[in-house]
Amino acid sequence: MSASEGFSSMRSLSEISEEGILRFSVDLVAASRRNLGFLRLVFDSHWLHQKSTVLEAIRRYDELWMPLIADLTTGSKPPMILPPLDVEWVWYCHTLNPANYRHYCESRFSKLIGKPAIFDEENEEYALNRCREIWESNFPSEPFENESDTNFEHHSSVISEDLLDQVSKQRNLYRRFSEPYCSEMVYLVAAKQRYKGFIYMVHRFADECCCFVPTSDVLLMWLTHQSYPTVYAVDVKELEGDVEKIVGLCETVKDEDIQETKMLWERTFDQPYDKAGGSAIARNITDDTPFYWDVTNTDVNTIYKSLVPRFLFEVCISVKLTSNIKQTKRDISQEFLRLRMMKCHKELKMDKPVSYFASESWQKVWHLYCEFGTKGLIVELRHRGGLCSRGSSLRESVSFSWNELLRAPSLTSGKEVDERVRIVASITPPVQASYLLKCVPDRVTDDSGAMISDVILKMNQYRPQEGRWLSRTVLDHAGRECFVIRMRVGGGFWRRGGEAPEAVKWEERIIEICEGSWSYVIGSSSIGRSPAKVVGTATPKEPTEGYQASWSFSTGNDLLIQWDTSTSMSGLRFDLQNNASSASTVKLLQGRQLQYQVKNSGIDTKGKEKINDEEKEEENEFVTIIRYSDENPTGKATALLNWKLLVVELLPEEDAILVLLVCLSILRSVSEMKREDVGNLLVRRRIREATIGERDWGSVILHPSSYCRSTSSTYLQPWYWNAKVVMASQVKDQVVTPPSSNYSQAEGGDKLYKSGIIP
Repeated sequence: MSASEGFSSMRSLSEISEEGILRFSVDLVAASRRNLGFLRLVFDSHWLHQKSTVLEAIRRYDELWMPLIADLTTGSKPPMILPPLDVEWVWYCHTLNPANYRHYCESRFSKLIGKPAIFDEENEEYALNRCREIWESNFPSEPFENESDTNFEHHSSVISEDLLDQVSKQRNLYRRFSEPYCSEMVYLVAAKQRYKGFIYMVHRFADECCCFVPTSDVLLMWLTHQSYPTVYAVDVKELEGDVEKIVGLCETVKDEDIQETKMLWERTFDQPYDKAGGSAIARNITDDTPFYWDVTNTDVNTIYKSLVPRFLFEVCISVKLTSNIKQTKRDISQEFLRLRMMKCHKELKMDKPVSYFASESWQKVWHLYCEFGTKGLIVELRHRGGLCSRGSSLRESVSFSWNELLRAPSLTSGKEVDERVRIVASITPPVQASYLLKCVPDRVTDDSGAMISDVILKMNQYRPQEGRWLSRTVLDHAGRECFVIRMRVGGGFWRRGGEAPEAVKWEERIIEICEGSWSYVIGSSSIGRSPAKVVGTATPKEPTEGYQASWSFSTGNDLLIQWDTSTSMSGLRFDLQNNASSASTVKLLQGRQLQYQVKNSGIDTKGKEKINDEEKEEENEFVTIIRYSDENPTGKATALLNWKLLVVELLPEEDAILVLLVCLSILRSVSEMKREDVGNLLVRRRIREATIGERDWGSVILHPSSYCRSTSSTYLQPWYWNAKVVMASQVKDQVVTPPSSNYSQAEGGDKLYKSGIIP
């Protein structure tokens, strides 16, 4: 078939789906969702990956389970029962080699053994309990659960050796599909549509290509399909010789095979093969995502009405020139495409010259992770130079809104610019991501929560404002006020020409977190009262022996801080104790740990440490919160905080109030121990920030595969990669500490706030 014949007979994925060229005998969307849950359970079950456990599981599968399920299977329909986890895992791995599995079944049982289609949790539990009854009745001396130990003696056989190899290779299979959007229904529906198109392409070009490489979304559907052996055998009966050319999990993937598969896909559908959430599999399982996002099963912060969840998704933009581009007389060397966001990051401008593209194939130009609040993207065709031969002029533009793409077939939409440039944008479903919070200075308040001001004094008929509290306003990723933190520093009262407040003792300098935003006085955008609802407190305590500081939290935790003064900040040690019974143990580790580690930071080409004192000091300003539980015995990082900058990132499963209390308590303790204002606690006015929407931190993150020339890539990286630069970018005025003369007598002088910190 020639290229012209190929393009003349192109079809859309929706046409393939409607024609029903390939019909599935199982609900692949529901099955793949159940499959993902199963793979995650296997991945998290560390006991299941021990060699002795696997060998015993293979014996149980071969000697007990398969003969049992074969006897209970009548016709082609298997009974609605499910084996124990270890046996099901071996069974699953075996089915991923259809030819081997078929030969095994037919040689032993003279028929192909299928798997029941059970996708509901209640039915699954019933099927497992029913299997337990049958198992115990048939094998009274064999425990239903795997009780192997390291002394288990394995008797070698061909089936066990082959299966051991297969199971060992698939132990990390879940990592290929661990992105949180993979379980979303809209993603799975799109993946099913692409899988059907992939099988159609394989059948159509089977005579021209020796192997086909599936993308990650197609691979998920294919593996799920294979895991139901009788269904798979019926569905691909007419394509059996063709599907054998699909590259399996354990096969070597060559770059030329990936390129050929991409070419055939474009030839069939005239769409880019790679898309958001669906790229061709690599040689090795690698984690090249520039940040960490987890499958969120729960959000403990829904109790805080002022805290708005943050939703993130993957975006890919591919470009291709039309075939008649070279016939135009216009000089394309001066033309380029610019990517911009509709909202939240209006400063973002990423340029690519038009001459970079070709008319023969699609090229992935930009790979991003965006917050749903950015609304969409805009691609502009621009021409360099203008009336003054500087800058550029706009030729034409197209836009893609996220809502539009979510409704598009396969979550993909294509448009043309100037009838010469074709653009395809694809996204993954938005999923909840980590909360991003930062604390910014605000005005001093009194005991009632009102800001110290002549305005408030007048409103109160000049009654003195008693007590003095330092304040910090907590802003979320979009700049919204969600909490107000108040730190008590002084007592007494003040009236015009009268008494001044006095510093209180260290143990009386409590920290309060109030839920909500300031209630600003009518006619003023900067004077107001803090929210009335207190959702968290930290009270200083007399430290126990060996510790320099101690805090008692309203969350039921005690924070103990230890500092070896001879080692600067690297000598800080933290102990977070829980006074109540808890299902998890919490540890605070200094620095960026686990998924928050910054790769290749401070390492020279010889692999030796090459970190200067400033970099070490900056690393010591980070603290990672790690929780240990039965589900995560090796620990899971649930939050990262920079106590000096007062910036935190936390998973939805971690309590925001606890993280903020830890952050503020550490900063106040370190300031006290070092006898200096370490984190600018003495700043007592709101510093003017960048306009909301110009460059909101975390709203757009650039994948390393995307090249960014006109916008500094630092601002498109996770904040903790270069925290000082990213957080400083939020401030228009770089005056960190306003002169003390800016503060009124009512607020109190520096001495009041230094007392207890600086002698």
